[in-house]
Amino acid sequence: MSRPPLQPLLALVPDGEGIFRSRENRFAAVVDVVAPEPAAGERVHVHDPGRLEDLLVPGRRVLLRRGRRPGRRTRWDVVAAASGGEWILVHAGWHRPLAEALFARPELCPLGPVSSVRAEVPLGRGRLDFRLDRPSGGPVWVEVKGCTLARDGVALFPDAPTARGARHLEALSGLRAAGEAAALLVFVFRPEARAFAPNAALDPRFAAAFDRARAAGVQVHPLHFRYTGREIFCLGPLPVTPPPGA
Repeated sequence: MSRPPLQPLLALVPDGEGIFRSRENRFAAVVDVVAPEPAAGERVHVHDPGRLEDLLVPGRRVLLRRGRRPGRRTRWDVVAAASGGEWILVHAGWHRPLAEALFARPELCPLGPVSSVRAEVPLGRGRLDFRLDRPSGGPVWVEVKGCTLARDGVALFPDAPTARGARHLEALSGLRAAGEAAALLVFVFRPEARAFAPNAALDPRFAAAFDRARAAGVQVHPLHFRYTGREIFCLGPLPVTPPPGA
């Protein structure tokens, strides 16, 4: 029996397209806008603190959306970069709406049916992305990470050292020690990925916190996504594998 066709999880329609030229810093880049109105050397916003070194390279096609916030200095956000004939989402601002769309689809959500969602929930001196109430299984704290790096079919996070990411995992482990449910969702956007691993070679602190969190009972759910340039689809879960060279 053939599978039913995948249904889009979220619509994300770009407003323009450009050619990437250079990255000035973590959050600013230069793009030659080619549509809808050509503009050479346009300064744009990069909403992703990762390095993205194999995606944001000179000459690479990128998708753009107009900035919606009044008073900002740049007109455009970089949404996605072309790679291997596919579009890779590189805008972390879309992780929250993507997660909320996932929570509304119990057939896709690895945490089961969700009855209510709280976002950006204070915890100690920091915050976690979500606290979900569920009709069965009780509440669960959730942190979401977006993964844009892959090597030899293995998706790797992070692509730049992240002390903040390690602290999030430590917070999830602390919640488990206190008897609360906690989960890490890793949104993998690379089409070639067949498994996920923490990037221990780049960030051993994060990898150690990842291992401790799993040992403490934190649920880890890598999920595979595809962005067509107009819609985002959830392709299903990916297994966790040991880091390359481990």
